Amino acid sequence: MALIASMIPVVLTAQARETGVDKTTWLYAVKGTDSLYMDRYVAEASRETNAPCLIFAFGGGFVGGERDNPAYVPYFEYFARKGYAVVSIDYRLGLRETAGSRPDPAATPEALAERFFAAVDMAVEDLYDATSFIVGQARAWGLDPSAVVASGSSAGAITVLQGEYERCTGSALSRRLPEGFRYAGIIAFAGAVLEKSSSGPVWREKPAPIQLFHGDADCNVPYDSIGTGGAALYGSLYLSRQFRRMNTPFYFYSVSGAAHEMAVRPMDRNRAEIGIFLDRLVLGREPLMIETQVERIGTPATRKKITLSDFIRANSGA
Repeated sequence: MALIASMIPVVLTAQARETGVDKTTWLYAVKGTDSLYMDRYVAEASRETNAPCLIFAFGGGFVGGERDNPAYVPYFEYFARKGYAVVSIDYRLGLRETAGSRPDPAATPEALAERFFAAVDMAVEDLYDATSFIVGQARAWGLDPSAVVASGSSAGAITVLQGEYERCTGSALSRRLPEGFRYAGIIAFAGAVLEKSSSGPVWREKPAPIQLFHGDADCNVPYDSIGTGGAALYGSLYLSRQFRRMNTPFYFYSVSGAAHEMAVRPMDRNRAEIGIFLDRLVLGREPLMIETQVERIGTPATRKKITLSDFIRANSGA
């Protein structure tokens, strides 16, 4: 039994920060034993009545993570001062019970894949419910419901990319979104899309403009693709090639030799690139395809093709 708190919005805490940004915490849903919260960050001096909104989903392999991780907060506050309402959300952790345990040697790759799919579906459901709550509060919060961007780190990046993919394919899960709703943009810090077909994602309509950050030596989330039994994860390289063939706006920022640090690093070092994406491709609706390849001179060669075993090991704590 799920209670969607948009029916009875409750602000739990309000906090003025020394950085000039106000933070308020809201309960947006109760699902079983899980109470799901969101933190809204806005500039103290803001009098916006039609502000864009930047949603954020944290990382943690669907086993852990916190919406208010101190590593993320400067990113939230930076874009709040730029005029965005930044909303960092909880979502249920579908693999939490496996945290720190070794993979079951008797489990088939297909069974592990199904477990992962279920965890992602759970997170996407919560992303959609959080989005619906935010859209329901748009007038009270002074938001433009047509300018809602979803961003995420690692597992959160998978969640927001999968959320846009499910919306574009018209899945049953996507019916949880408000009727006619479209995300204005997606920002994925080391993310991927899951698809049960080995032929790759099939987008029934063009997605919102998407910005992808990824390192080509990432063993936690595939840079290209990995799969088994017809199911696969399709990473930033694969997706960027799809978007180019589809002639749809995207911004791919790739770093040679970088591993999973790209799930967090861009929030500190690449705010300028994020700003360009938001200003030009999202709010400005410029039909651009941008690809940036960064390579540090002297960086030693790193193994770049990961296997399913690598992925399971990296995301199981084993």
